[in-house]
Amino acid sequence: MNLDDRKLMVLSAVVDEYIKSGEPVGSKTIITNSEINVSSATIRNDMSALEKMGFLEQPHTSAGRVPTYLGYRLYIEKLMHPQLLTDEQKTQIDQMLQGTTAQSILENAVEVLSDATQLAVINANNLLHFSVITKVEVIPAGRKLYALLMITSTGSIKNKICRLEFDLNHEQIQYFADFINKNLQGVNVEALTPAKLQNLAVALGSYMIALSPLLYAVYELGEEFVKNNIQVSGEQKLLTKENLNSLEIVRFLNEKRELSNLLFNAFSGIQVLFGKENDTFTIENSSMILTPYQFGGEQGGSLGVIGPLRLDYAKVIPYMQYFSESVTKLLAEVTDDEKNSEEER
Repeated sequence: MNLDDRKLMVLSAVVDEYIKSGEPVGSKTIITNSEINVSSATIRNDMSALEKMGFLEQPHTSAGRVPTYLGYRLYIEKLMHPQLLTDEQKTQIDQMLQGTTAQSILENAVEVLSDATQLAVINANNLLHFSVITKVEVIPAGRKLYALLMITSTGSIKNKICRLEFDLNHEQIQYFADFINKNLQGVNVEALTPAKLQNLAVALGSYMIALSPLLYAVYELGEEFVKNNIQVSGEQKLLTKENLNSLEIVRFLNEKRELSNLLFNAFSGIQVLFGKENDTFTIENSSMILTPYQFGGEQGGSLGVIGPLRLDYAKVIPYMQYFSESVTKLLAEVTDDEKNSEEER
């Protein structure tokens, strides 16, 4: 069977109507709500043909049809009419995404995109690849307690309280602060490995016994940066959607390593995944739209929107495309500003 223009129009009409109503679509609905000027019998024949080709399915014998994964995919790739953003919408998004650091821009992006789409949004960033340690501070926080603060070049900040067996004097604290900044300032966060930790411990010399717990706490801070490259916003919006399993949602969003791998495998442009279509994206009756963004001329990460399978793709996909462009542009501007500031210093 050939997928001629009329069958494509019928498929498009079925998907449009099903997205609006959530009910199986019959031939009478298509004739009433579309510009296809043929008989009901002809529409039924076309729908039957589309079903045999795998683009539609019939939930019940007497019901109309609903799209399959294959039908949705053809609709997204060739048939839908994207609702392009206005210049005013683009300007508003740019303003809300503004940040002073790469980290703040990405945090804003996740929140703003979730609000704009009313869906769950995931961001997996690769900032650690571009991020170096700029400063480590040691602050006395009470008897035998010390707060460690680590700041990176992308604006990320982590802190940790370290409890020691004894109090350190001012000389020891100052020595450690000078030592750690001398050895780690400008070092990529990913380079803070167990081997690096061992070398630093040996380099502490006579201070090793007293200061090793602080050194290990610095290493743990580095580990926190590595683990927290995933941001999620709007998961509560996903939990309120019909026909989605809350337990599947929670399990999926808690698998940070799988999320990171899934988003970093997104190629250039828009990619759409359907729940249970593969082994990684495991939320049934749902869809995920992925788009990567650039940082430093390389893939800086990916944004993903998760919603129901019956999603207004024509509205959401243009948002995703613009967010990718805007985030890429703003990250480049932040990088240029940082380079200019360093040159001035």
